Amino acid sequence: MISRMRKHHLFWPLCMLGFLLLFNLLYSPDFFSLVLRDGNLYGSLIDILNFGAPLILVSIGMTLVIATGGIDLSVGSIVAISGAMACLTISKVTDQSSLWLVLSALALSIGLSLALGVWNGALVSVARIQPIIATLILMVAGRGIAQLITSGQIITVSNAQYQYIGAGSLAALPFSIFIVLTVLLIAVLLTRKTALGLFIESVGNNARASQLAGIRSKTVILAVYVFCGLCAGIAGLILSSNVSSADGNNAGLWYELDAILAVVIGGTSLNGGRFYLMGTVIGALIIQTLTTTIYMIGVPPEVTLVVKAFVVLAVCLIQSEAFRQTMAERLKKRKFPAEQGVNRHVS
Repeated sequence: MISRMRKHHLFWPLCMLGFLLLFNLLYSPDFFSLVLRDGNLYGSLIDILNFGAPLILVSIGMTLVIATGGIDLSVGSIVAISGAMACLTISKVTDQSSLWLVLSALALSIGLSLALGVWNGALVSVARIQPIIATLILMVAGRGIAQLITSGQIITVSNAQYQYIGAGSLAALPFSIFIVLTVLLIAVLLTRKTALGLFIESVGNNARASQLAGIRSKTVILAVYVFCGLCAGIAGLILSSNVSSADGNNAGLWYELDAILAVVIGGTSLNGGRFYLMGTVIGALIIQTLTTTIYMIGVPPEVTLVVKAFVVLAVCLIQSEAFRQTMAERLKKRKFPAEQGVNRHVS
């Protein structure tokens, strides 16, 4: 029973998440406490879900891209562009309280994010540029585009409807959580209840063989990059609306690396093929919980990234089956050296 549980792809990610939560509970006994104030729930667990929502969204899109054997380094830039476009649209109008203004801003941001996803997908599927190079182009240029949109300044807006996206509440929970659940549900339904998931895994295993089998590999690749751009665009809206401002320089910075890490921690191989959306969600929660833990215990800002890197390395090593087997064999040799000598003598 236990051995079967260990072989499940979610076992080690859940163990690491549980370990981080347990550490936080021991360090701060009120870590799990929830407070209902003005009809809204507050607490560390709620903060993890709320602040981790943009990363989860980006990671969901990244999962499907990686499943096709690709990668998208431009998601952080798309996050910045989306938030910048929405805030710019709202800030240009004197009366910022209009609902139609917010809807227009959302439409422009989502449309631009989809267009950027099409750009990435076309470079990879049609122009046949290596994914890491194709998306690196937008990663660099996109950050510049975001700063051009904001004119190198932080754009602030004052709109209650827009702020509700990232800072509002529904049923006592942050509204961003429901956005993530909706996108996750759509992704699961499309990939697990239709043939699309099999097409993605097939293209990731062997794009050429999939093409010969009748699967439109180029269309599948284009679709996953468009979806990834959409997820990044929505994440950008959540980030910017949460603080009612857009920062083209820092918004979404390093999100691409955290998203890739979340996908890997969740059990999806960078070589493409089989993917695990729920594993990715857990991986993103691990990263956000780790970030919360580092800030809570008071790690100095100048060494925060170093500590985070070491913890992430430990998580990846623990998840590696080859590493666990190697360590188990070395431990066995240390405990029973005589047995090893007898075995060599008999053989």
